[in-house]
Amino acid sequence: MILELCGIDKTYVQGKLDVPVLKNISLSVEEGEYLAIMGPSGSGKTTLMNIIGCLDLPTAGSYILDGENVLGNSENKLSEIRLNSIGFVFQSFHLLPRQSALENVALPLLYAGVPKKQRQERARRALERVGLGDRVHFKPNQLSGGQCQRVAIARAIVNNPKILLADEPTGALDSQSGAQIMELFQTLNDEGVTVIMITHDREVAAHAKRVLHIKDGQFAEASAVETEVQV
Repeated sequence: MILELCGIDKTYVQGKLDVPVLKNISLSVEEGEYLAIMGPSGSGKTTLMNIIGCLDLPTAGSYILDGENVLGNSENKLSEIRLNSIGFVFQSFHLLPRQSALENVALPLLYAGVPKKQRQERARRALERVGLGDRVHFKPNQLSGGQCQRVAIARAIVNNPKILLADEPTGALDSQSGAQIMELFQTLNDEGVTVIMITHDREVAAHAKRVLHIKDGQFAEASAVETEVQV
């Protein structure tokens, strides 16, 4: 089991009010799995993603990632986990506009202290892996939206993370580019990458091998939630 959440609660304090966002969430994900978490706006799916990605901490519960309890760690340790264990792909690509595709992909390696020559070699291999080996020196404004998302995916996988966490990865793309990105996620999963995708789009979620629905901060009953989708 690569990831285990048990009894996760998240409550925000607004003035004198406690606002519960997640309520008793438990989730187990096996290594190499392809999971989609579906929910409408306000369902708690983004908060859940932030907790899985170690961007936020729960109010209660436990989180085991690859056999290690990640809660209670210092911010430096959480940053290290985010850098080395989790690859992030967002709806907005978050690419540096003045940097080439190669330089954007190499950024996590720079933060990890990898020497320049090795950074460039690994970034180039990651771009080749997503089909952009001929675009390494292009800047974001020279690339299509789909190509920019491929650069973002290459950046997410360049450190060989344990989990690839995608938040509405096709939300800013046209349907053709979105379909190509979903094919890429399928290829990465076939190669053994664990993929967790957050989405409100049923067609996007259908690409996953398991789909969970979240509403009002809770997963529905198992019979209504866990649906095996034939891909």
